[in-house]
Amino acid sequence: MTDVPTLTDGTVVVRAWRDGDVEPSVAGQDAEVDHWFGQPGGLTVEHQREVVERWRAEAREGRRISFVVALADDETVPVGNVELRRIDEHQAELSWWLYAGQRGRGSATRAVRVVVDWALTEAAQGGAGYSRVQARVEPENQRSMRVATRSGLRREGVQRVALGTGDRAETEAYVVLARLASDPPLSEPGAFRALLNSFLPRKRAIAQMLVRDESTPEPRVLLCGLTYKQDWDLPGGVVEVGESPHVAVAREVTEELALDIPAGPLLLTDWLPPWGGWDDALCLVFDGGTHPAALLEQVVPQAREIREAAFLTLDEVAERAADFTTRRVAAALARVGAAGDGPGYSESGRPV
Repeated sequence: MTDVPTLTDGTVVVRAWRDGDVEPSVAGQDAEVDHWFGQPGGLTVEHQREVVERWRAEAREGRRISFVVALADDETVPVGNVELRRIDEHQAELSWWLYAGQRGRGSATRAVRVVVDWALTEAAQGGAGYSRVQARVEPENQRSMRVATRSGLRREGVQRVALGTGDRAETEAYVVLARLASDPPLSEPGAFRALLNSFLPRKRAIAQMLVRDESTPEPRVLLCGLTYKQDWDLPGGVVEVGESPHVAVAREVTEELALDIPAGPLLLTDWLPPWGGWDDALCLVFDGGTHPAALLEQVVPQAREIREAAFLTLDEVAERAADFTTRRVAAALARVGAAGDGPGYSESGRPV
């Protein structure tokens, strides 16, 4: 790579560094740039000139392209930077920043989009474009998160890093966002939906079944003693991606207990707040109907997860289960026979 191209969308221009850009770039450094990019507060013109020369050498070697961002109506005045760093022959990584007084006008989003479009489609490597361009953004850097998503980079996940090994000493994690050359153009509705789907909140769903003993006047429900925790719980489990909760609960009961019990109506939706290292979740409790006590003779516990299963009264549930599970069982029992009122809703088993 010997030439840094000039790119534009008609509003912003990204171009190679010029000697006259050095002093304005130093003047534009402020506390925000210092915070996220670790620039020393006393950045000098001489040091910046050295950095620019190093960037030019790296561009010639095909390792890094540092673009100046300017406005199309006066491209002589730098307003920020976009960097494109080569990871390997297929991938590159982005970073960007705007100078003091230049933020909040959409210039970063426009500049990043222009660079990404070029990197994925044009001669970013002296021949063919990259197949993937990524950015790693600290979760607290909400301004850059908005730029990344508005530029069409889809959220892929969180990369954890050991303290002291990131770009900043305080960095503990990066959100990784990327676009692929095979992604549809941002103008297509499907591309916009996929982009939203990549970063909108996702909530874990758990499906459980309330199976009751028909042989006693006092309510008894089927609970499982689990291998991975002390507390007992209703049969069921996590809903798989793309799976119906109604299907999931019957599948879990079959896998865990070897019982073929169709799931009935939804009795209760219980929101579980974050707890013990888990994120929050929605627990959907479905009616498993009433059965003879002899049902227990058919149970074949899945050894990896289930120690045993038993029909328990509410008092016995309270002795063996967590308090929020006890409340959830009681709330679900209260909905049995109340189908005309629809399913109930609770939070950690407490009615709302």
